[in-house]
Amino acid sequence: MRDLTYPAVIVSAKLAFRLLGQKFQMSGTEHVPRTGGVMLAVNHVGYVDYVYGGLAADPSKRLVRFMAKKEIFDNAVGGPVMRSFHHIEVDRGDGAASAAKAIEYLRAGEAVGIFPEATISRSFEIKEIKTGAVRIAAAAGVPVLPVVLFGTQRIWTKDHPRDFSRGTTIGLHVGAPLHPTGDDPVGDTEKLHTAMKGLLDHAIEVYPAEEKPAGAWWVPARFGGGAPTLEEAERLDAEEKRERAAKRAAKRAAKRK
Repeated sequence: MRDLTYPAVIVSAKLAFRLLGQKFQMSGTEHVPRTGGVMLAVNHVGYVDYVYGGLAADPSKRLVRFMAKKEIFDNAVGGPVMRSFHHIEVDRGDGAASAAKAIEYLRAGEAVGIFPEATISRSFEIKEIKTGAVRIAAAAGVPVLPVVLFGTQRIWTKDHPRDFSRGTTIGLHVGAPLHPTGDDPVGDTEKLHTAMKGLLDHAIEVYPAEEKPAGAWWVPARFGGGAPTLEEAERLDAEEKRERAAKRAAKRAAKRK
């Protein structure tokens, strides 16, 4: 698979990280194999997670092909970029085609990234995750690696303004491989959820105390932060979903007129 833009963008991104004085706490990247198909299941706390999540495979000199929602590919700017990176378009109304493409990539020896929570977690905890990650990995016969980001929400996430202040620490932690067989997708998904939750707890515990003041909006409530609880976040997600549905209905009605 030819990559002309992806490597250049990674170099540019690393330069941007240095200019912003960002610091990285990374662990477990040795779990990413240097060759062969592998699925990276990454938590989702902010809009820049695609940029940082792929760094999990950087020490192994791998490029990660992320599964991303169709709307990004429909964008006049984002679409060509995503396609040049050989990322995988996901239609949430019909995921069969994207799953087949991911399996094809994995069987060809690619590293594929997926956000199994599907949407950004407003609580910054691990939300309920979908079974797609373990189903795809099982069908392709490859391992799943749990990956957790922490700190990217400080840069850009839902309900908060963007903040590119210098000196932000980004936590990126990779867990040991899981080997789903396809016999019990629900059970394998629960194992993945447990592994991701353990990595998140570790990421928060080792995060620099001087950057983690009591009550900080981007720290989960369970750790004394000001973020919504999982239950509160679910309510906010439901409200957002209803508002979006109402807007779509209003647009359709306006077109009919």
